[in-house]
Amino acid sequence: MQRSVHRWLALLGLVLAFSLVAASCDNDDDDGGAAPAAPEPTEAPEATVDLIQDGGTLQAVMDRGHVLCGSRDDVPGFALLNENGEYEGFDIDMCRVVAAAIFGDASAVEIVPVTSAERFTALASGQFDVMNRNTTWTATRDGTEGAEFLFTTYYDGQGIMVPASTGFTTLEDLADANICVSTGTTTELNLTAVFAARGIPFNPVTFEGFDTLVPAYEEGQCEAMTSDSSVLGVYKFEIEGKGGPDQHIMTEIISKEPLGTVVRDGDSQWAQVVNWATMATVQAWEFGLDSTNIGSYSGTDPNILNFLGQDNFDPGLGLPTDFAINVIEQVGNYEEIFNRYPQLGVLDGSVNDLWSNGGLMYVPPYR
Repeated sequence: MQRSVHRWLALLGLVLAFSLVAASCDNDDDDGGAAPAAPEPTEAPEATVDLIQDGGTLQAVMDRGHVLCGSRDDVPGFALLNENGEYEGFDIDMCRVVAAAIFGDASAVEIVPVTSAERFTALASGQFDVMNRNTTWTATRDGTEGAEFLFTTYYDGQGIMVPASTGFTTLEDLADANICVSTGTTTELNLTAVFAARGIPFNPVTFEGFDTLVPAYEEGQCEAMTSDSSVLGVYKFEIEGKGGPDQHIMTEIISKEPLGTVVRDGDSQWAQVVNWATMATVQAWEFGLDSTNIGSYSGTDPNILNFLGQDNFDPGLGLPTDFAINVIEQVGNYEEIFNRYPQLGVLDGSVNDLWSNGGLMYVPPYR
């Protein structure tokens, strides 16, 4: 009885805390007429919150029958709610990877859209089990948000985009300019810090999401917009592709932005399940395995045989021994996932290439 009371009090505290934070944030549901409205975030069932507090996220997920994944709905190539009402993108596929690893079914996932300002509170309160949402790993977030950052799935850096007709090429050209930026993000903090350090005055124009930020930029409310370089590349592609004016992304990168998967602090079993499911996409790529051949591998490489769960090899991760086969057959290896979305740019020779090709994609050995 005492345990139940404690759980009710903890749950009530989480709900109240989330309500206070949410009440202080602007609404991010305006789709600007570009895509279907996203569903409201799902409240975590009481049983899920109880299990989370007891450190049993994996069991809660298995009992529920699907993964709840926090993401977004407004960035083509990463996470978008398309005209058919379906979520698609690199981050969405990384959500599907976790479902495929646990259930052998990549569709056993529900996407929970969440704003930048609310995402960490929503994660901590149990609204979703894992988050893939262009989220930068920083010391402060790691230390104060109750979040555990896992494998970096995309190495990025913050840039600035302007209409090519302005002729702007340096940060100093933006003195006293209006700059569109997403609020509640490291992007906003970086912009302020770098411009202050350079002594460049500017006027930040903040938005909750890209569904309102990008139209404002296109309408001329801002002389520039700033975000991760990958996101700028997406919108350069989108703006020019529909006949808009040419865009210029400045060459100077003003930050490091390691983006990846995030879970709640305090549940090491769940963290390792999500981490190794995600890293399997890179390991398969390194082994030369993809969605077309992983199920028919007939070689004798002991490392690959371990990876495929042959001879009942089980490293004790809490996953089925053949989880990697399900992940790669149903979602693809890292290269397949990346190249599925041309808005993300070119993989070959980039920092997101394999370590053996000069990139940063490197995972621990599967043995």
